[in-house]
Amino acid sequence: MKTTIEQDSIKNTHTDKQIFSGKVYLIYAFDIGDEIAIDMVRASSRLHIVPRSWPDYLKSYHKPLTVCLTPQEETYLYRANLHHFGGLSLVYQVPFEGTLHSLRNKLSDLDFQLRKQSTIDAHTLFKKIEAHVSQPKFFHQRDSYMVLAIEPTAEVSATQLRDRYGALIVSALRFEKTSISQFQMEDILESATGYYREDLVIIDTEAAFVYDRSAQDLLDFFELTTIQRLELRYFSSVLDRKLDDVYNKKLQKPSFKNYMPFVGIMYDPVSELSKLKVDISVITERLGNSIKTVGDVYYSEIYDLLVNKLELDTLRSAIEKKLSIIQEVRTIYQNQISSIREDLLEVLIIILIFTELVVAIIK
Repeated sequence: MKTTIEQDSIKNTHTDKQIFSGKVYLIYAFDIGDEIAIDMVRASSRLHIVPRSWPDYLKSYHKPLTVCLTPQEETYLYRANLHHFGGLSLVYQVPFEGTLHSLRNKLSDLDFQLRKQSTIDAHTLFKKIEAHVSQPKFFHQRDSYMVLAIEPTAEVSATQLRDRYGALIVSALRFEKTSISQFQMEDILESATGYYREDLVIIDTEAAFVYDRSAQDLLDFFELTTIQRLELRYFSSVLDRKLDDVYNKKLQKPSFKNYMPFVGIMYDPVSELSKLKVDISVITERLGNSIKTVGDVYYSEIYDLLVNKLELDTLRSAIEKKLSIIQEVRTIYQNQISSIREDLLEVLIIILIFTELVVAIIK
């Protein structure tokens, strides 16, 4: 089944014949539940666990569990990772040899093909671990990212690659088969970076181009930030649905007993939202701290670029704003109940005083 993306014969006006080789990595992430019991999956005999040497920038208590999904079959699947907060990620590796023009023209079809395959593979994996997933569902949300990892060649330096093929590269990163505008091209290329002179890394919102012999060292960055974006988008959508219930007044109505001072229990119509607020706050904090790049300027720059291009900070800010709205709603409801209780207490006091006055007059 496995083949490479073969070199095309150029049948258009494109005159450049430079041949490149490398790999296309396609990352697909799925949110399948609230939490995965990694230790129980590890102890299970349904999956083959793949030992891995993880990079230093990944904190030890956030390391995913790498499993082998189909050891007998020859597929594009490079690795599968289970993440404790309810996510799974699949990374596909497709060899490439040909012109950058031929590569660009194949990316959309390749993504379409493997996007369908990833759904099949993810569901197969989900069924194997479903018993160890809290609140399992296939699937809440999905996300994806593509990495074009090209082997550097002595014939083309990083500077020449950027100058000569910049328009071709950025249109490939946007999954376009024709060149995009000069403004868009300059905006994408502006953030290009690299460690050595012959290296070039260009990061965009849905794909990245890596001209580096050690491209695999950066692959975990791309995978983990994709998982972060997936989870943040999922939490944002959950909060949107819950806040819609608040706005549409679908919350539980208080009974008369809730208003009674000393007798009624504390009424909390948004208790579910309050618990959700705590859960989301904890997980988003863990997500933000799952990658550490202290002491490595290059990795820090790569991660900062990914955070910016994938809009992780924007998603976090949106979630924090929604969480603050939940807290405000909770406070408003509690103040409303407290105010009604105080009014009832005053009425009771007035009734008691009036009763005592009537009794005194009768006597």
